[in-house]
Amino acid sequence: MIYSTASDWRAAPRKKVLLFGMSGLGKTHVASMLRGTAEWFHYSVDYRIGTRYMGEHIADNFKREAMRVPLLRELLMTDSVYIGSNITFDNLAPLSTYLGKPGDSAKGGLAFDEYLRRQDQHRSAEIAALLDAPMFIDRAHDIYGYQHFVCDTGGSICEVVEPENPADPVLKALAEAMLMVWVEGSDDHTDELVRRFDRAPKPMYYQPAFLEAAWADYRAETGLPPERVDPDAFVRWTYRRALAHRQPRYAAMARHWGIKVAAAEVARLRTPHAFIELIAHALEAAR
Repeated sequence: MIYSTASDWRAAPRKKVLLFGMSGLGKTHVASMLRGTAEWFHYSVDYRIGTRYMGEHIADNFKREAMRVPLLRELLMTDSVYIGSNITFDNLAPLSTYLGKPGDSAKGGLAFDEYLRRQDQHRSAEIAALLDAPMFIDRAHDIYGYQHFVCDTGGSICEVVEPENPADPVLKALAEAMLMVWVEGSDDHTDELVRRFDRAPKPMYYQPAFLEAAWADYRAETGLPPERVDPDAFVRWTYRRALAHRQPRYAAMARHWGIKVAAAEVARLRTPHAFIELIAHALEAAR
């Protein structure tokens, strides 16, 4: 780890941190709080994915839909209108909408092969966006004068790396540049995340083997052909299974590549100083 002790961390003139864990446990809360100061640069992996690596895919999908409308088709063919996404740190809907859900097209679902194709695009984009983070540390400092750096990763980071592999190229690059911090949830957090997801199911990235097994098991359990699967029902069914799949992968990332902090403690953070002290205590606990 780039900070061996709590003293090293506290004394570091430039603090560089990467936060990982399930979405909804406080990563973006911390990153946004730190961004509100004049000293911390906030690098959002999901924002980078949506703007730099998936932007054209997203815009082209919007254009395909627009081409079905005669008026919009005519305007597009004459370059009279511009269609693009308006992704922000707080609104990643264009990215998740493009990623989509498999199942009944009448309910907004995608054919499973197309769904897998978009999942693969996201995997490549996420790896590229993660590997861009160290470059942004220097850019943030050299161009904008930020002293400190926080990288806010998506929940699927554990799906695109191999935590038990000491030579994993993505984790190696990240750990050499930043202190990797797992925001760990409790069983109560898991139940709340499931309730929240049930209310508003959203697309997610999954490892291909996990996803294909879930798709086969869901169809076997329900007896539905692919074109009859309710997209929301499938992703709801898959979500708790995904939490169980990801938990040991996050734990291995913290064990081999970084440290962990409790989501309950993260939720109470209100100042950069409190965050710095939380990390210091976690470094002491990890010794």
